Amino acid sequence: MSLNALKAVLAGLTLLASSSLFAAQITVDIGGVNSYGEIGDPANSIINQFIGENSHLTGISYDINVTAYRPSWLEELGLSITNSKGTAGIFFNPGIGDWFAGTTSYSGSANLVDLGLDFFVGNDGILRLEFFEDFDDFGVNPDGRWNFGTITFEYTPQADPVDVPEPATALLLGGGAMLMGFAGRRRRAGKASAAVTA
Repeated sequence: MSLNALKAVLAGLTLLASSSLFAAQITVDIGGVNSYGEIGDPANSIINQFIGENSHLTGISYDINVTAYRPSWLEELGLSITNSKGTAGIFFNPGIGDWFAGTTSYSGSANLVDLGLDFFVGNDGILRLEFFEDFDDFGVNPDGRWNFGTITFEYTPQADPVDVPEPATALLLGGGAMLMGFAGRRRRAGKASAAVTA
């Protein structure tokens, strides 16, 4: 086996080891969810989604229809996307700039890594979604409604070190196995050559 062939095998092992950490998606149906007050209001709708211990949230895409009830504005409808403790995450306001009540559809996507807004959930693996209002319009109950649609979250699960070796470890193991096979092949070839010359 030539050095170039060995390099090709090791490169393939690197690709195999790296692909063990893969991107995943989870889609949440937001149909019929209400927003009542500011973050922390006990009436707000909360969805807890398990995405895996210490998973890395990297993107969001959405196709939704929402209503803001007068005097509330579409601008005020918000979604808090955080870890279960609320110590890391982002705020999402689909109607940003729409300073009026009514019903509207919104769609789009964002790469959170490119925007510097990516974050990790905690050890419990919970992605916490709280549907809220930036301003609580007293007398309106609820202030807003997420009528229908979906929000898709892109994330990278963190590999369990017991199940998937780190890329460096996989390379060492794979490279060692290849070298052992190469050494055994050379040894057999050497014995066959000695038998022919004797």
